Amino acid sequence: MRKQARHHGLTLDYDGRAVPEETLRLILRGLGQDPDGPPEGPAAPKRMTVPKGARCYLPASLQDAPGWGIFCQLYELRSERSWGIGDFADLAELARICGAAGADFLGINPVHALFTAAPERTSPFSPSNRRFLNPLYIAPDALGCARPAMPDGDLVDYAAVARAKMVALRHVFDHFGTDPAFDAFIAEGGAALRRHALFEAISRVEGGGWHGWPEGLQDPESPETETFVDANRSEIDFQLWLQWIARRQLSEAQAAAREAGMRLGLYLDLAVGEALDGSATWSGAAVALPGLTVGAPPDLFSEEGQNWHLAAPSPAGLRDTDFAPFRAMIDAQLRDAGALRIDHAMALWQLFLIPEGAPASAGTHLRFPLPEMLATLAEASRERAAVVIGEDLGFVPDGFRDAMEKARILSYRIAYFEQTGDGFKPPADYPEMALACLSTHDLPVLAGWWRGDDIDHRVEHGLISKKAGKAQHKHRAWERRHMTKAMGVKADVKEAELPEAVLDAAHRFIAATPCLLAGVRLADLVGPEAPTNLPGTVESYPNWRPRSPTPLEAIAAHPTFARITALMRAARPRP
Repeated sequence: MRKQARHHGLTLDYDGRAVPEETLRLILRGLGQDPDGPPEGPAAPKRMTVPKGARCYLPASLQDAPGWGIFCQLYELRSERSWGIGDFADLAELARICGAAGADFLGINPVHALFTAAPERTSPFSPSNRRFLNPLYIAPDALGCARPAMPDGDLVDYAAVARAKMVALRHVFDHFGTDPAFDAFIAEGGAALRRHALFEAISRVEGGGWHGWPEGLQDPESPETETFVDANRSEIDFQLWLQWIARRQLSEAQAAAREAGMRLGLYLDLAVGEALDGSATWSGAAVALPGLTVGAPPDLFSEEGQNWHLAAPSPAGLRDTDFAPFRAMIDAQLRDAGALRIDHAMALWQLFLIPEGAPASAGTHLRFPLPEMLATLAEASRERAAVVIGEDLGFVPDGFRDAMEKARILSYRIAYFEQTGDGFKPPADYPEMALACLSTHDLPVLAGWWRGDDIDHRVEHGLISKKAGKAQHKHRAWERRHMTKAMGVKADVKEAELPEAVLDAAHRFIAATPCLLAGVRLADLVGPEAPTNLPGTVESYPNWRPRSPTPLEAIAAHPTFARITALMRAARPRP
C-alpha cells in the first residue's frame, strides 16, 4: 500500500510521525485505486516542472515602474448609502478614491457565492461555489430601492442584510420585464449557472447546504428535482437574475477602477476550495474525494493544526475532465479583474487532506498535477491580461517558489514573516517577482501586531497554551526592536501603542523593496483594528464581521490615508 501511496503522491510521514494507514487507504479509494493492489494510472509528478510557455501575464510597465495598491475587506466598508454591508457600489467609489490617490489596484476578499439562505455562514473562504458571486454585495439602491431601517453597528448583521436585500431585490425582479443582455448572460452561463440557480432556489425552501435536504433533492438529476424545477421556475429565474446583476455591478466597479487611472484595477481573491455541502459539490462542478476535507498541519498559529472543512478536489477528476472545471473557475475570476490572488497557492502542487471527523494530525499531503494546472492558469491569465499572485505562506515545499517565478506568478511577501535569526530582512533582499505588504486578513493590523493582540487572542481562544503565549510575547518584543532597526526609524519599542513614525516607516519600507507590487492594508489607515479573522475559531470570535469606523465619504480626507498614500505615490509613481 505504501508503494501505491507514493505513486499517487501521498506523503507518508512527518518528522517521524507516520501518517495513519486509514488515511492513506481512504485517499487511495477516493482516487479509484485498490489500496492493496499494484499502482495504476498516471503517477503524481515528482518534480515541480513548469511547462514551456506556461507564463502568466505580466505588463512591461510594472517592470519599468513598480506599482502599489490598497487591500480591504469589501463587507467592512461603511457608507451613507449602503445597506449594513459594503457593496459593489462602495467598491466602485473606493476605486475612484484610491485611483485618485495613485494606487494601481484595489484588492478585496473573495466575493464568491456563499449561502443566501444561510447568511450566518459568513466566511468568504468557505464558499458554496467559486464560479459565481455573492448577491449580498449587490447595491439595491442602484436599482431604485429605498433603504429600510437597518442595524448600523460595528459588526455586519448578515441575517438582517440578507432579509432586507432579498425582499427589495425580489420586488425589483417581479417588475423586471425582458432584456436581451440577461438572456445572453444565461446562455453564456450554461448548465453550470442554471444548476447554481437551482441550488439556491432549493436552499430557500430546504435550507442552505444540501446534506440536510430530502434524499431526492440531493441529486440534481432526480425526478424530485425535476418536479421542483417545474414548480419553482420563478424563483430559479430570480436567482439567475441576481447573478446577472451582481456580475454587472462588479464589472462597473472594474470599469471605475480603470477610469480612475489604475493600471490593474480590481484585484480579486480566489479561495482555496468550496464548502462540503455547497453548490459546487451538489452540482458536480467540484469533483471531490469522499470522506475528506482540506486543512493545514500543526504550526505556530495552531498547535493542533486546522481543518478548513472544504471539499477535497480529486487530481484524477481534474485529469478526466481535461481541467475544464478548473479553467472555467479561473476564467470566472478574471472576467472583471486585472489581478488575482490565489489563496494557499501551494494547492497547485499539494493539499493537506484530513479524514472527516479526525484531527488534523491524522492528515497528509496529496500531490496535484502542477504542470497542467500551471498551463491552464497561465493561458487564462494571458487571455484576460491579468497578473497572478500566489499566496505562498505556511508550509511551502522546497522548489515551489522557484516554480512560481518561472511561471511568472508573483510571490506574496509579508513583512512580519520576512525575518531571520538576526532580524528583519532589508528591502533589497526581497525578490522582484513578488508583492510586498505588511499583513493579510489572517494577521493583525500593525497597531495590533505591535501590542501583541494576536498572541493574546490565540491564548484566549485556546489555540496555543499560556506558556506558548508568553514565549511569543517575548519574541514579539524582539521583533519590535529589530523591525524598527530594519526600517531605520527611532522609536520607543516599549511604548504600548504603535508610534505614528513606525507606521510611516513600515510603508516606506515595503515601497522601497524591488517587488513589482506593494500593498497597503486599508484597515492600517482608517480601521477597523479588530481582527478580520482569527484562524482556528468558528463561533467564539466574530470572524468576517468587523466594520470600518470610517465612512467611505471620509476616507480621502482621513489624515492617515492622505499621508500614507502620498508616501506611496512619491515612492512608486505611475509611469
